[in-house]
Amino acid sequence: MLNSIKSPQDIKQLDLTQLQSLADEIREFLIDTIQKTGGHLAPNLGTVEMTLAMHYVFDTPNDSFVFDVGHQAYTHKILTGRLDKIHTLRQKNGLSGFTKRSESAHDAFGAGHSSTSISAALGIAIANNIKQNSHKSIAIIGDGALTGGMSFEALNHAGDADADLLIVLNDNDMSISKNVGAMNKYLTKLISGKTYSTMKNKSMGFLEKMPMVHEFARRSEEHLKGMVLPSTLFEELGLDYFGPIDGHDLPTLVKTLQNLKIQNKPRLLHIITKKGFGLESAEQDPCKFHGIAPAQLNSNTLPSYSEAFGSWLNNTAKNNKNLIAITPAMCTGSGMSEFEKNFPDQYFDVGIAEQHAITFAGGLATQGLKPIVAIYSTFLQRGYDQLIHDIALQNLNVVFAIDRAGLVGSDGATHAGCFDLSFLRAIPNLTIMAPSDTKQLYEMLNAAFNSPGVICVRYPRGASEVENYMSTEQIKIGRGKIIRQGVKTAILAFGSMLTAALEAGDAINASVVDMRFVKPLDEVLLIELAKDHTHFISIEDNAINGGAGSAISEFLHKQKILTELTILGLPDIFTEQGTQAQLYALYGLDAKSIIHASKS
Repeated sequence: MLNSIKSPQDIKQLDLTQLQSLADEIREFLIDTIQKTGGHLAPNLGTVEMTLAMHYVFDTPNDSFVFDVGHQAYTHKILTGRLDKIHTLRQKNGLSGFTKRSESAHDAFGAGHSSTSISAALGIAIANNIKQNSHKSIAIIGDGALTGGMSFEALNHAGDADADLLIVLNDNDMSISKNVGAMNKYLTKLISGKTYSTMKNKSMGFLEKMPMVHEFARRSEEHLKGMVLPSTLFEELGLDYFGPIDGHDLPTLVKTLQNLKIQNKPRLLHIITKKGFGLESAEQDPCKFHGIAPAQLNSNTLPSYSEAFGSWLNNTAKNNKNLIAITPAMCTGSGMSEFEKNFPDQYFDVGIAEQHAITFAGGLATQGLKPIVAIYSTFLQRGYDQLIHDIALQNLNVVFAIDRAGLVGSDGATHAGCFDLSFLRAIPNLTIMAPSDTKQLYEMLNAAFNSPGVICVRYPRGASEVENYMSTEQIKIGRGKIIRQGVKTAILAFGSMLTAALEAGDAINASVVDMRFVKPLDEVLLIELAKDHTHFISIEDNAINGGAGSAISEFLHKQKILTELTILGLPDIFTEQGTQAQLYALYGLDAKSIIHASKS
């Protein structure tokens, strides 16, 4: 049946029994495909029925589906004409792992970062009003994304807006799931129907003429529904609340969505799903199966930078009660799972709330504690004002462990940490370190923990060629190191670019420098190198504009040093997806590109 689905219109010809068979087929297809391509397995297994029901009832692209984060939209891609390209998921020149407007007219809004869907869908809904069309706008948001402050800003606006907005809350981890059952299905069908809504509006209109009775009726309704449904929060914000219903029950989903489709007020449907549904191993451990790598890529046994960071946290906390580790909902990805178990009183997962995480760390620092904020580079962008205003301006003692810096590979542009060196370098009071391997990361973290002020340690996704990384040494702040002595050309490598630099250095007999610090630069070392080298080549996995190479250029110009400088880095574009190796070659960050630069 799946091969016959070329567009959402095709599934509208099916009856509910056939629709359930299609759901089963899609789930089997996803399990088989994602194990080969890699990707977000558990989230997509949990949203098959929900996505099918939505496409069965609504009409994209006229109606807009705005997926939060977007990594749960694989079924949506399959139903919207991309089945034959699913095997290219997250690969170079293939389908994105997230929704992407340039990929399909059915992708109403690009996603990748969390908690954006309600804002975007509300914008679309209000635009529909202005354009006087009857199109529907639907935001699909998970309970995790709802912890993000931006979601509440949007809810606050939506409740006060005259907009035809439907919010589908996909809840896969809340205790309210026990309320799913036959009575709940009946109540939801009843209160989402046209008859109930008409009766409610008419009765409330009549009661408004008798203020005391109206207030009593309103409060009675709220308390009565509150005993059965978790509606009060959303209804106080001005949204009509429906649910919760079983997100794997297709007939109930379809009927409820049909009822909600004919309404035109801001409204929220609460559905309960099981992450990893249909695959027992994913159901038992949804965190492990949230995102999986292709089977053929799982052979690397060297410890990753994230693992080294997690090890450092554990070892340092044993003798330092002042160490406080903070993560905005990325415990496992940042290597903090063991720390959470071993030091629960020193560990804080604040949810998808990067801005809060940073200012929270600032508050801790004012009381003499040493906060370590573990955050992905791409997510640090979301807390930029807090980093400037609440941390750097006050020169507070906070360490930022910035993971996934540079090109991250298959997650693509939304998750690439391409801009951190540029946006961090402009901020006063910051020290910026870039380790070239996991042992150096350990030594930088040692130094950062024992140094005052705001210190950023940024490191890439993946592993380095170092097995034994633990060290008691501390790197000296602001000092680079000559790794290879050559002639004429000096390759100035930042972070993980050292490996390619050494390969190129051997080929062209160039000096190779592990710069290690972006701010402060080792200016003394640069002056010395300029005395016996005629050409500098800097290389970084960051945007060329405003990055580490720019810092070197500014210094040479200030000192009136005329040594030729070639800056290798990421061009002024949003990067593609693919393996890290493919992207390094594509953007000129491999040994071959360095050798070519030395001859130009």
